[in-house]
Amino acid sequence: MSKAKRIPEMIVVEGKDDTKRLQQFDPQIDTIETNGSAIDAATLALIKQAQVTRGVIVFTDPDQPGEKIRKTIMAAIPEVEQAFLPASSAVPKAKGTLGVEHASNAAIAAALASAYTTAKNKPFAPEITQKDLIAAGLIVGPNARQRRIWLGDSLHIGKVNGKQLLKRLAAFQISRTQFEQALVQVNERQIKQ
Repeated sequence: MSKAKRIPEMIVVEGKDDTKRLQQFDPQIDTIETNGSAIDAATLALIKQAQVTRGVIVFTDPDQPGEKIRKTIMAAIPEVEQAFLPASSAVPKAKGTLGVEHASNAAIAAALASAYTTAKNKPFAPEITQKDLIAAGLIVGPNARQRRIWLGDSLHIGKVNGKQLLKRLAAFQISRTQFEQALVQVNERQIKQ
């Protein structure tokens, strides 16, 4: 890693390979490993303590078990930050499953730099409506699923279904401007296909 700003928060990852990869990215990164999707009470207590003392960024694999871990942590500690890695950045070079351990330095840096905190106790009126999502071809239409994936990658909010998309846009206080800029990128990607 070049001389970038040190990451003071503890990074929650799934396992040892993720920790090893993040420490190759930045040797000073500290992690908490969940050791799979069945997070025990001791690990949750450790994450809660880390949130109080240093802050926490949840950085799980962009797959179903990673999403399960994220939801478990968010239910117990909703104020943690969340960083999302696009699935396309987590593909192994050989066999294996999607994972943080396969990401490039650039992908890791982009995900961590774009970490979000869920909007709790902050006044915010959601700017994006279901009508906006329909008009943008994100919840209806032949390419809606792919367009949501691209939007999630562009906004660094992860892969979501239509219902989750609306909730995540509001929770992370995505503005209309951010949404529209991301849609430009989505439309450009679709044209290139």
